[in-house]
Amino acid sequence: MKRLLVLGYGTASYLVFVAAFLYAIGFVGDFAVPRTVDSGIAAPPAEAVIVNLLLLLVFAGQHSVMARPAFKRWWTRIVPQAIERSTYVLLSSLVLFLLYWQWRTMPTIVWNVESPVGQAILWTLFWLGWATAFASTFMISHLDLFGLRQVWLNWRDRPYDEPGFRTVMLYRVVRHPLMTGFIVAFWAIPTMTAGHLLFAAGSTAYILAAIQLEEHDLVANLGDQYRDYRKRVPMLAPGLHRGHHSAPTVRHRPV
Repeated sequence: MKRLLVLGYGTASYLVFVAAFLYAIGFVGDFAVPRTVDSGIAAPPAEAVIVNLLLLLVFAGQHSVMARPAFKRWWTRIVPQAIERSTYVLLSSLVLFLLYWQWRTMPTIVWNVESPVGQAILWTLFWLGWATAFASTFMISHLDLFGLRQVWLNWRDRPYDEPGFRTVMLYRVVRHPLMTGFIVAFWAIPTMTAGHLLFAAGSTAYILAAIQLEEHDLVANLGDQYRDYRKRVPMLAPGLHRGHHSAPTVRHRPV
């Protein structure tokens, strides 16, 4: 019975993530969902800036603190190992829904691309960014990343083992294609409002900071193997490094 509950909890947490991810596309793109980055709660500019920054900070704090190895070691004394990742995914998704719900609109136009060609290019990049982010999770271990593998192994009464570290496909081009996809999706928009700019800039700043934390953990875990990979493969933008040998076998678990 306990294993069935764990499996159900992990599956439910994953479905909440899927809903949060799909909502994020509409939220950032300003379509299809009731509240978006440009149609949230009306508020005075000062209130909007403060509340929106706090929402971004809440997400950044929860997302990064719970991803740290030291926190996990403490957390798994309270939460069973099998649902540690699922709990992280669930709480991250709930914090995102809080952000969607409480986001304040800042409607001032920063730029507006009126050219049909320019709009088409930006919307193409927008969808390419989301596709890159989603596809990147399958290039490592989608099931492990979102806790499904852990609860499935628990259901089968099999011990959990970390997936092997490896580079495949986009991970041979940049070290963090998931984050590259998000950054492109956040910025590629024909009409940029002050609110969208705050969201994109705040999210990008968090991504850059989170990458430093993640890579610190990876170096601590993999040592020279990851240092060598970092020398050969650029962080976010393709073509900034040139390696003369194939990249080592490395696998990421993004924060």
